[in-house]
Order: sequence, then structure tokens, then C-alpha cells
Amino acid sequence: MKAVVCRNGQLTVTELPEPQPGPGQLLVKVLRCGICGSDLHVRKYCDQWGSLMTRSGYTALTRADQEVVFGHEFSAEVLDHGPGTKRSPKPGTHVVALPVLRRGSAIDLLGLSAHSTGAYAERMVVEVSKTMPVPNGLHPSLAALTEPLAVGWHAVRQSEVKERDVAVVIGCGPVGLAIICLLKARGVRMIVASDFSPGRRKLATACGAHVVVDPAQASPYANWGRDDYIEKLPQLLELLMSTGETLRRLPLPWWHVWRLIEAVVGDPKGPVVFECVGAPGVLAGIINGVPLFTRIVVVGVCMQPDTIEGAVAINKGVSLRFSAGYSPLEFRDALHLIADGRVNCAPLITGEVGLDGVDAAFTALGDPERHAKILIDPASAVRTL
Repeated sequence: MKAVVCRNGQLTVTELPEPQPGPGQLLVKVLRCGICGSDLHVRKYCDQWGSLMTRSGYTALTRADQEVVFGHEFSAEVLDHGPGTKRSPKPGTHVVALPVLRRGSAIDLLGLSAHSTGAYAERMVVEVSKTMPVPNGLHPSLAALTEPLAVGWHAVRQSEVKERDVAVVIGCGPVGLAIICLLKARGVRMIVASDFSPGRRKLATACGAHVVVDPAQASPYANWGRDDYIEKLPQLLELLMSTGETLRRLPLPWWHVWRLIEAVVGDPKGPVVFECVGAPGVLAGIINGVPLFTRIVVVGVCMQPDTIEGAVAINKGVSLRFSAGYSPLEFRDALHLIADGRVNCAPLITGEVGLDGVDAAFTALGDPERHAKILIDPASAVRTL
């Protein structure tokens, strides 16, 4: 079968042996596969990525000098079942699957392993227990967005964002755009999107952002139409001082009234900010720019060492959370959010190519004015975009 192999940073279309499903596994025909930002990272920083994962306790990633078939955002059609595997879903069923595969005692991350073929290929093997039928006749291109939407859905859930919160998305690449789509579906009333690229800002508006900001021209933390956030530490000190002075004049124990206010009003709140860039200095810039009590969810993967000033975050009462991956339930929820029409993620897709066009697609993704998410259709002969 044909597949795109990466070795030492080079992408080559080649013939590989047919994959063989084992017990509990399915052989599937790849219908669509998204090119993920992590694919771009691993092509360039393969050894570094593997080293970082090893420090996290996972040692099954490929090295740059090994051959790997990328591809973990995919939709597929069931072709056959492994030995002793229940014949469900039936051949011909369109499915998506979590990109993990048992290999003896190891678990491979599909698309990041030299041992298990990812979806930059005509066919691949998936675990039947991690496979989900595509509902409502959803088109394979949209079904292939399940995995990146699941990444975004996990981040949105981690943020605990509410409808009345202001949500700020820094970076409008595919992950940032997915988060904007999901924030809109969640009913968040003010979504601010920030990106240097006019093309990405246009896509952010199409995905549901209420305000789009060019950070070269304006701060993304000053365009939400709210005056109830505490912007600077002196404001907080004045609030604490004046509240204490007022309560002391009441004919009741001040601490009882203060406790009642906390129970009714709650603690001070700030906006929710999603860092979706993953470049050195971005997180520090967010911490320096946001109001007090901001929740920051880091979704962008920074491959270089980065520095933040913890004292600034402490003084501002910033809550910092790092988000990666998703649960099987979040993956299923993402699929049904798309299939049920509750999330419109179609604007993310800006191009499709065949296997022979993958190398050109990687180059094209370097231009944010042209592309966000490019899909691979292994049956297509398209080579250029």
C-alpha cells in the first residue's frame, strides 16, 4: 500500500506492507486525515520531542533516523476484523478512532510510532474498543476533525468557562480555531480572538469570535467591554481597604457580613485565556498583560525552553493550567458535537491533497494567510494547493 514516510525530516511516498490486524483490532481504509501542528513539530524536532516524552515516562516514540508514518486525526471505513474479533462494526461502516494501538505489552501512539502505521496511508489498523461509528452521515472530512476538536474540548472543559465569562484565545491556528468553535457552542457571550495574521483573524470570526484583535495594534485584554475586572494590584488593595472600612461601620460583626458577601458574590474573577501559540515568550506576555485572577489554559506546545516570572503570576493571583489530549468520553462528545450540528468547524478546513501532495501541504501550512487545516485524502491525485 502507499504511505507517506518521514525519516530525518524528509517526507517520501513509498510502498509499505499491508497492515495486519490482530485480535481486538480492525483493518480500515483511511478516508481523510488531518495534518496536525504536532506533525510539523515532530518532523522538525523529532529527537527533542522523543526526549521530552521520555522525561514524562513514555519511551515508545520514534527517533528522527527511524521511519514513521504520521497521522492521528482521521476518519476511515472498516475493511476487516482481526482474528477472534467481534464482527462489529461491520465492513463498510465509517468510523473514527482514538489514535492508540496495543502492540504486545506496549501501547503505541498512532502517527508517532515507528512500529504502527498512522493515517498518512491508504490503510491502517485501529483498536475496535477505541473505534466509534460516524453518526448522521457526517462527511469524512468533518469526521476527521473529531480528534483536534477533542483536544479543544478537553481544554475548554479544563478552563471551567461559563457563559458570562470573557474568553480570550491567543493564537488562531487550528487548535485556537477549534476552541473558538467550542466556546461558541458552549454559549460564551464574549469570545476575543488574537492573531497577527489577517487570514487567521478572518477565520476566527467565521468560527464565532465576537472580537478579533491584531496584537500588533491593540491589546487582546482591553476589548471585552467589561469594567468589573481588577486590572492592577492597587485596585485590589483599594477594594480590600474600602470594603473593610465600610463593614467596620456596620452594627454587625464585620466578618459575618464579609463571609455573606463571599457566599453571594463569590471570589473576584478574571477572564479565561487560552494560550494556543506554543512559542517562547507568549506565556510570559499573557501573564504580564492579563487582569488579576485570570485563568490561563496552556494548549500550545512550546518545543523550546521558556521562562515566566512566577512572582508576577502570584501577585496577580493567576491560575495556570496545562492541557493535553482528551478522554475517550471527550473524544465521543467531540464527534457528536460535530455530527449533531452543534459545532460548525467547517471553516477550519482550507485544503485537501492526496498522498503525493503531503510534502507540498507541509510547506503551504507555513503561510497562515492561506491555510489552517489541510486534510489528506489517500484516494486523491491532488498534488498542489
